[in-house]
Amino acid sequence: MASPVRCAVFLLIALSATSLSARGESTPREPGQQHPRSDRRVFQSVPIYDKQEEESEYWRTVAQRSLQHQAAHPRSERKAKNVVYFIGDGMGLSTVAAARMYLGNENMYLSFEKFPYFGLAKTYCVNRQVADSACTATAYLSGVKINYGMLNVAASVKRSSCEYDRNATEFKGLLEWAQQAGKATGIVTTTRITHATPGGTYASSADRDWEDDTEVNNDCPTTRQEDKPVDIATQLVYGSVGKNLKVALGCGRRHFIPADVKDEDGKAGKRSDGVNLIEAWKEVHADIGEAQYVSDKKSLLEAAKSKKLDYLLGLFDSSHCLYNLEIDDQKLGDVKPKLTDMVDAALSMLEDSKQGYVLFVEGGLIDTAHHSNRPRLSLEETIEFHKAIELARTRTSEEDTLIVVSSDHSHTLMYNGYPTRGNDILGIGDISDKDGLPYTTLSYANGEGFYQTYADGNPSKRLDVTGYDFSDYRQRYLATVPLSSETHGGEDVGVYASGPGAHLFGGSTEQNVIPLLIAYAANIGDEFGWVTSTVPDDDNAASLQSMSQLLPMCLAVVCAFARQLYRVVLE
Repeated sequence: MASPVRCAVFLLIALSATSLSARGESTPREPGQQHPRSDRRVFQSVPIYDKQEEESEYWRTVAQRSLQHQAAHPRSERKAKNVVYFIGDGMGLSTVAAARMYLGNENMYLSFEKFPYFGLAKTYCVNRQVADSACTATAYLSGVKINYGMLNVAASVKRSSCEYDRNATEFKGLLEWAQQAGKATGIVTTTRITHATPGGTYASSADRDWEDDTEVNNDCPTTRQEDKPVDIATQLVYGSVGKNLKVALGCGRRHFIPADVKDEDGKAGKRSDGVNLIEAWKEVHADIGEAQYVSDKKSLLEAAKSKKLDYLLGLFDSSHCLYNLEIDDQKLGDVKPKLTDMVDAALSMLEDSKQGYVLFVEGGLIDTAHHSNRPRLSLEETIEFHKAIELARTRTSEEDTLIVVSSDHSHTLMYNGYPTRGNDILGIGDISDKDGLPYTTLSYANGEGFYQTYADGNPSKRLDVTGYDFSDYRQRYLATVPLSSETHGGEDVGVYASGPGAHLFGGSTEQNVIPLLIAYAANIGDEFGWVTSTVPDDDNAASLQSMSQLLPMCLAVVCAFARQLYRVVLE
């Protein structure tokens, strides 16, 4: 028998449907209603495209050319000496598609879209359908899905837990596996270097917000000092992975300096323990090699190109780095490095490593721009990300360097409205046939853009956006639900790969599989049972080696399953 609540819900749905029908708003059934004819568009614009595209043979030729390229691309079973791992934070597939048009044309390709292998990754975390950048970083860097808002701490621990068994619940990941294999490692980000994504490479924390000791003290006021969690910035300087990073470039100086100290831009720090971790980093690394700290573009490029350093730390702003368009607008191109500058410098630091290297790169401001409903900023950051990947692929060899590109999660960005070819991706898409008002091709499901969408916050009174200056990168775009910050999206994200082992990344998979695929391709990660001491000289030897590794690989998986089954039985 149905519950009273369920009956009431069904009754409301029925009444709503009746009301809609009475107003002539029944659900469209005819194809013409669902997909309006092009000549019914209110907003008329002339499509812009190559006239060749009107010929059927043009498309067949393009398809054949793509087929020949795919068929001719060799599948490499060699082990990768080097790995460059790119994460476009918040770079969902709608962002990638919009960025093509921002680049110039719908039929263009971003650099990583030309990679021969493509797959999809599922981004949910253990306790949330839609993930954040911390639980996803743990998945794609350490191979374990955990709770929302945490870094490299098992899901059995709740967020912000001040005391827990760290030995039993914290785990290592990709960069530690690389360091144990003798490879040089580095990280690059356009966010604070203690932020969730870069923090996932070197830190374990029950809360992603514990970037400095002040945040830890606020959340753990009654915990004994010796038992308090170590903040993320301190782990970069003193942690086993952090202190062994050969190069670390990003922003977020405020978490490294005391509250009574100002940085190079005159901004105060946030630490309450009085420790200047930038000076501490210099002292730690002075004992183990040639080290230098830099805070501007000129010093960065000079230090990296000198080839004299063993360690390089670069922090270029107090909080997140400036957006590309802000750097251009404020004419700071000679002072503030962009993502391509930092990747170029990092490669210079790492490329001579005899055992190879693993470099992790985050294009982090794609995400922060989406959170504020500002797609022009986000698309510009996506193009910079594309350029950085192109630079890395050009500077390295496909014979020995695996490049993997993915995202941690998507956003609620929508690309909609049947706009004509060549229409400004950041402009008006069409005019509604219901209220006669224009709407943009790009919009969001939620966020502060709501207040630029509806008059007085009334969803029945849409604003006329014709007068908005969509060339202004500060302009927020339309959003349906009011929120102080636009949310992430929960759909799968793309995984693009080029180089040795790239074929492993095809298909649909869980996000936490990615670091194991990278480790396997790079012959690192002793704990998994597949590492060999020799690297094959040809593809035949590589194939034999791959076959010989299947048994220990399978045994490792079976053992892991057995351990988990044993825990379940005990419970």
